[in-house]
Amino acid sequence: MKYYAENILLSHGWSTDKTLTIENGIITAITSGQASEATLLLGAVIPGMVNCHSHAFQRAFAGFSEQGSEGQDSFWTWRKVMYKFLAQLSQDDAQVIAQQLYIEMLKMGYTRVAEFHYLHHDINGDTYSSNVINGELATMAQAIFKAAQNSGIGLTMLPVLYQYAGFGKQAPNEGQKRFINTTSQFNQLVSDCFALTKQYPNTNIGIAPHSLRAVDKEAIKKAVEHVRSLDDKAPIHIHIAEQQQEVSDCLQHYSKRPVQWLLENLELDKHWCLIHATHINEQEQQGIVTSKAIAGICPTTEANLGDGIFPTTDFLALKGTFAIGSDSHISVNPIEELRLLEYAQRLTKQQRAILASSETASVGQNLWQKAAMGGAQSTSSNTGTLAIGKQADLLVLDEEQTRLFAHKNQYLLDSVIFASQKNIIKDVMVNGNWVVQNGSHAQEQSSANNFAQLLKKLSA
Repeated sequence: MKYYAENILLSHGWSTDKTLTIENGIITAITSGQASEATLLLGAVIPGMVNCHSHAFQRAFAGFSEQGSEGQDSFWTWRKVMYKFLAQLSQDDAQVIAQQLYIEMLKMGYTRVAEFHYLHHDINGDTYSSNVINGELATMAQAIFKAAQNSGIGLTMLPVLYQYAGFGKQAPNEGQKRFINTTSQFNQLVSDCFALTKQYPNTNIGIAPHSLRAVDKEAIKKAVEHVRSLDDKAPIHIHIAEQQQEVSDCLQHYSKRPVQWLLENLELDKHWCLIHATHINEQEQQGIVTSKAIAGICPTTEANLGDGIFPTTDFLALKGTFAIGSDSHISVNPIEELRLLEYAQRLTKQQRAILASSETASVGQNLWQKAAMGGAQSTSSNTGTLAIGKQADLLVLDEEQTRLFAHKNQYLLDSVIFASQKNIIKDVMVNGNWVVQNGSHAQEQSSANNFAQLLKKLSA
C-alpha cells in the first residue's frame, strides 16, 4: 500500500510532499511527490507513541482512590486500596479491562504498550499449573495477549517477578498472594509467554523484576539470564526509587541508594528501563546514562500518587534517554504526560520552554520524538520513528483542529501538546493496519459496554 502525506515527521525532522510505501507492516520506501496510486492522508503524520509502563487492571481502579482514607494519604495507603480491588478480578475481567484500556490508548496515540504484568494467579492466590503444553501458568498473561490482539495495539509483555513484601525477604502479605512466584516457576511463566508471542503477532517478551524490595540479587540474575537465553534483546524493566521511603529502606538494608545498588550489582544495558527513578542524585543520573539504560517516566501517575518530580532537565543535559508511560491510567494520554513532564520542570526551575534542545527548538517536537524513540528502545521494538525499514506505526492529526492553532510545522507539536484541549488524533495505524479511523475504533462501543458492566459488578 502507498500513502501520501503533505506534512510528515520523519526521523530527521519535518518533511513535505512524501509518499510512503508499506509492505507487511514495514515502511519500504519514502519518495518525493504523490504516487498516482497513493491514498491521501488528510492531516499531518507523526510516529505513534510507545507506552513504556502499564498495569492494565488499574484502569478499572481509576477514580476509586481519590477519597482520603487514613488522614495522611500516600502511595502506601493507595496501595492498600488497590490490593483490595484487584483481589476480585478473574482472567475474563482482566481481558475486558485491558481491551478497553488498549482501545483508549490507541485513540489517544499510543501504538505499543509495555505491560508490567504481575497479576499471575487466581482469586485465591492458587498457582496455575506449569504444564508446558497447556501453558496454564500464563492464563492471566494470555488474557492480556488476547486484549492486545483484539484491540490492535502492539504488545511488549513483561511478566513481573515478585517474591517479598519488603527488603530483607519479608514474607508477602495477603494482598500480594496473586503476584508471588518462585524463580523457577517464574522462568517457566516467561517461557510460556515467549511461546505466546509466536501465536500473537506484533508482540514480544521481556521481564520485570518488580523492585529491589520485592526480589533479591540472585533471583534477578537468574531471571535475566533465562529471558536473555530466549531473546538476547529482551527488555528488563524495574520499579526503582519511586518513593522516599523506598530510598530510606534501601539505604538501611543495603547501605546503598536503590539506583546506586542496581548500577553496582547488575549489568545494565540499553534494554533496561528504570521505571520512575524519581529520587536519584547526580551520580546515579550519570550512572544511568553511562549504562545506556532508559528512564521510564510516568508524570500523571507520579503526580497522582505524590511521588515527586524526576530531574528531567539535568538528565537530558547528560544525554539521557527517557520514555513515558501511563502506569496506573489515571490518564491515558501521551500528550498530557509530555505536557506535565515539561510543566513540572517549569515549576521547579521557574523558567519556560525548558525541554527543547540545541537541535530542536520546539519543545513539543523534541519531547514527542525523544519519547517515541526512547519508548521503542524500552520495548526492543522496531518502532518510534518513521523511516525506511521501520514498522508502520503512525498517527494522522485532525487538520480541522490543527488549523485552529499555530499549525506551521515548527509550531505544530507545540500546539498539539500545549494548546489543544480535545483529542487531536484522527487516524491510527499499527504495523501497517488502520485500527482507528476518523477517531473511532471498530470495537469501542462493545468494549465500553462490557467494561461498564464490569465496573458495576466491582463497585457493588
